Amino acid sequence: MPDTAHTRAQVAAMIDHTLLKPEASAADVRALVDEAVELGVYAVCVSPSMLPLRAEGVTVATVVGFPSGKHHSLVKGAEARLAVEQGAREVDMVIDIGAAVAGDWNAVLADILTVREAIGFDPALKVIIESAVLSDDAIVEACRTAERAGADFVKTSTGFHPAGGASAHAVRLMAETVGGRLGVKASGGIRTAEAALEMIDAGATRLGLSSSRAVLDGLPDRVDERSPRQ
Repeated sequence: MPDTAHTRAQVAAMIDHTLLKPEASAADVRALVDEAVELGVYAVCVSPSMLPLRAEGVTVATVVGFPSGKHHSLVKGAEARLAVEQGAREVDMVIDIGAAVAGDWNAVLADILTVREAIGFDPALKVIIESAVLSDDAIVEACRTAERAGADFVKTSTGFHPAGGASAHAVRLMAETVGGRLGVKASGGIRTAEAALEMIDAGATRLGLSSSRAVLDGLPDRVDERSPRQ
């Protein structure tokens, strides 16, 4: 069991409430925003084609180069710039995973820098490294490269790769590497309160969830409560 006690509100404030399914409609996204406001989460994360998005009370985030990361860097930069112009305050970009696997860190650096320069330094930039595909050494180097490129967060996963999503091991390694200088977002396959708390205990400072209600319903309103909310 996770060691750290967290209330429902504390965890809600760490959540990017996410809907990135390709079949998602405008009505689905509207429902996502309404639920986000009800749950009190930090942000909603939607596909860039769903912008601009009216979401009073929550931050709007989007994805770039998603989910493969195999878009040209200039395309990622243009996609990110347009998203920011349409109201996104946070951008989650996917690196070229193949370049990371091959150890071509100059290519990864250039990829991230292109997006960073395209959006400036006001919108938050989260760098998705697809940690389940990488060795421990590559996870460390991906995080170091993201930091060199001016990223604000490193993020475990898209949630779409067959290798899997977030793991406590990867989150811990990422958190140790960035040492609090960058945020760490755990995303992909986190569907229960216990899984969410495990990621937080490992060092996650943000959670990407599509099952936010289920996670939050498993958490107490106060830290002295011993059972989930009914």
